Amino acid sequence: MTARALTGPVLVVGAGLLGTSIGLALRRHGVPVLLTDVNAPNLTLATGLGAGEEWDGVRDVELVVVAVPPDHLADEISRFLGCSAAVVTDVGSVKSAPLRQVAARVDAATLRRYVGSHPMAGSERSGPFAASGVLFDGRPWAVVPHPGADPGAVSLVTELARLCGATPVTLSPAEHDLAVARTSHLPHLVAALMAGRLTEAPEDHLALSGQGVRDVTRVAAGDPGLWQQIISANADAVAELLGDVRADLDRLLTAVREGERGSLGELLERGRAGTAAIPGKHGGPAQVLGELYVAVPDHPGELARLFSDASEIGVNIEDVHIDHDPGRPVGVVELAVAEDRVDLLQESLEARGWTTHR
Repeated sequence: MTARALTGPVLVVGAGLLGTSIGLALRRHGVPVLLTDVNAPNLTLATGLGAGEEWDGVRDVELVVVAVPPDHLADEISRFLGCSAAVVTDVGSVKSAPLRQVAARVDAATLRRYVGSHPMAGSERSGPFAASGVLFDGRPWAVVPHPGADPGAVSLVTELARLCGATPVTLSPAEHDLAVARTSHLPHLVAALMAGRLTEAPEDHLALSGQGVRDVTRVAAGDPGLWQQIISANADAVAELLGDVRADLDRLLTAVREGERGSLGELLERGRAGTAAIPGKHGGPAQVLGELYVAVPDHPGELARLFSDASEIGVNIEDVHIDHDPGRPVGVVELAVAEDRVDLLQESLEARGWTTHR
């Protein structure tokens, strides 16, 4: 497919986290961006941040990007397909349900100008203040054409993803929805269930919270209202996967109660294999990593000094987690590095005065 240049103007409908970030990313490339939002304060903030100019409701545009909550996607997609000749995309996290709803409202010729998309980037925070022009850099961006989509429209939406710094990935609507159910929606629900159990925990239990529980529950901090809409829109795919998890939980419960170490080990091993299946850095195979824990005083400059020392030692830090010691003004920093570099990093850091452990 020949790439179609995106010259604009681009109209972004919805000046929240994603809409404002798209505006900021496009403005980096000089693409003119217009913004509209029913939330006047969000629109004022987004324009003030430089994400675009307020749309006057008249000016013609080349591309419309609908960035509104899931419950309103079909309404806005249909509205802009009907009132303009522009290509229309959206950045919602579910694709099949909005497509069905839009297809019931517009004719086949009009529907050709619609191509769904979904950037796999975001934050637990929301609103234009959380936006960033580099939010999508290096992130996958699903381009999800339906069978009747115009090839030129598909090319234009693909170019939108590239201009925003993302890596386009083409999927069908059904493939997309199953993929996000597995990699995003189900993990969010499991995290919410886990985090919900903490609300009943005594304070002395919570005092033992470490990085593990923070990792498992982090995404549960997302907006419950938004996630209700997302899960409801992708109910079939999510329900199927939840059924699989329920079967695993039943098996796990039996293994724990009956002391069946073999079954327990199989489930734990399957979990470890799943973590290895997640693509590694730059989309390559998962890298075997080792961990080193370093005590870091909790005052300015110490974390920078640790990273600088690791750089001088010649060891690349692949990931990092920080767990604050509740009893002392010290943070325990977990450094993930290539497994064959852990010994060198530990010896070299300790020679520079750092306190470490494995």
